[in-house]
Amino acid sequence: MIHQFHTPIPVLTEKGEEGYAIYVESQGMFENDVWCVALCEGGIIRHYNTSQLRIHKNATFEIKE
Repeated sequence: MIHQFHTPIPVLTEKGEEGYAIYVESQGMFENDVWCVALCEGGIIRHYNTSQLRIHKNATFEIKE
């Protein structure tokens, strides 16, 4: 199942790159989900497992670095 976000989610990759999650694809109950991310540097599209991403800090939702 694929879920496309109406508003892309700002994320950080495991390498510290900033980007926006466009959609997430469920890989089943026992697997990491696959996230499609547009990187801010150059607009490159990459796919990441759930364990490779972090939600970008957001004071509104009290998400800290």
